[in-house]
Amino acid sequence: MDLAARCHPIQLILSDVDGVLTDGGVIFDNQGIEIKRFHIRDGLGIKLWQKAGHHFGLITGRASHIVQLRAKELGVELVRQGIDDKLPAVKHIATQLKLRSEEVCYVGDDLPDLPVLRWAGLAAVVTDGCEELHGAAHYITKAAGGRGALREIVEVILKAQGRWLDIVQKYAG
Repeated sequence: MDLAARCHPIQLILSDVDGVLTDGGVIFDNQGIEIKRFHIRDGLGIKLWQKAGHHFGLITGRASHIVQLRAKELGVELVRQGIDDKLPAVKHIATQLKLRSEEVCYVGDDLPDLPVLRWAGLAAVVTDGCEELHGAAHYITKAAGGRGALREIVEVILKAQGRWLDIVQKYAG
């Protein structure tokens, strides 16, 4: 199945956080407060995806207050943190939304993401993700994690669905 055919039915994008929405670095200040850097284009990509009427969610192995803050800022309600085994959580979300695996895109970067990538209708991996994931990927981004990779995936899917030009026109005036 080609990429466009995989993109066409996608209704839900679920993404890992560290290494996908960030560059994978975790910084702690002298008070032990965690700091993460998010790319602004990824945030707009999430908002555009939602405005197109689709669902977006985050599934991460770590638990972080910053992730909750960023999700709230972007209007992301599907947030699962501290999840070691991601596949059952992903399947549960899909079931709640009455979606089949073919309608789910998962974006990952490291080994805990592999089972979900093998299950998802569209498996997307950031270009700097671990080598083992590249074999399971239907799409490997040009952008690195934390550098607009998620926005790239949103554009690829919306273009394949024939919806990207309508979105761009809203900004073109």
